[in-house]
Amino acid sequence: MDSQDIFGLLDKVRAEKPLIHHITNYVTVNDCANITICAGASPVMAHYPDDAEEMAAIAGALVLNIGTLSPELVDAMIIAGKRANETGVPVILDPVGAGATKIRTESTFKILKEVRISVIKGNAGEISVIAGTGGVVRGVDSGGISGEPLKAAEACSDLTGATVLMTGPTDIVTDGRRSYSVSNGHPMMGSLSGTGCMAASLCGSFAPVADDLLISSLAAAVTFGIAGEIAGSSCRGPYSFRTELFDTLFRMKRETIERYADFRTI
Repeated sequence: MDSQDIFGLLDKVRAEKPLIHHITNYVTVNDCANITICAGASPVMAHYPDDAEEMAAIAGALVLNIGTLSPELVDAMIIAGKRANETGVPVILDPVGAGATKIRTESTFKILKEVRISVIKGNAGEISVIAGTGGVVRGVDSGGISGEPLKAAEACSDLTGATVLMTGPTDIVTDGRRSYSVSNGHPMMGSLSGTGCMAASLCGSFAPVADDLLISSLAAAVTFGIAGEIAGSSCRGPYSFRTELFDTLFRMKRETIERYADFRTI
């Protein structure tokens, strides 16, 4: 892989301004919309099943987030996901809290059974639950895993056929054959609700402008991590961090990504 493939994708997002359809939770929906705008893409939130199905067909990507589940929402995700599959639109799944409760776990596997997912973005516990490698999830937070994070991420990719972004102090991105670690980021990202949801929105924003979902997911993780690093170095607490995070991503240039990018093959 040429690193230039990573560095130039944010400019492509801004040039092409893809429409990113979200069916997401009500806790972080506004943050997901705004981080998508700051990246240069165009968000739309469409949950009503008929609306969701039509919107999925014209979007650049579809982002599904199970953070605040209801039966109607799962049905809408499956309807929209199937339509996205028919039209070649990449589908990003954020399995928030999978493993924490029976209904979240069952809903995650129901969506995976019905919809061909392109990218799964989750924490180590969520990814390990999907992979069947012994993940623990408390609420929406990872409670740890019993094995190696890379093996769990690769197993999740092998099982689902999706590219996997496992977030944490060090992110892992893999398609089961090629794997990278990303060391960009800042501890403040764990002090603000919604950063994981925002990472999924950026995976959706980058997916339509790349030929390779591993590259687009890696670029999303690197770019978001750099924004967090820069924002965390000057903030006074979680809420000033939130403002700095949005502003930093909005102002970010290719030169900044080239300077701060910290990823490697593993």
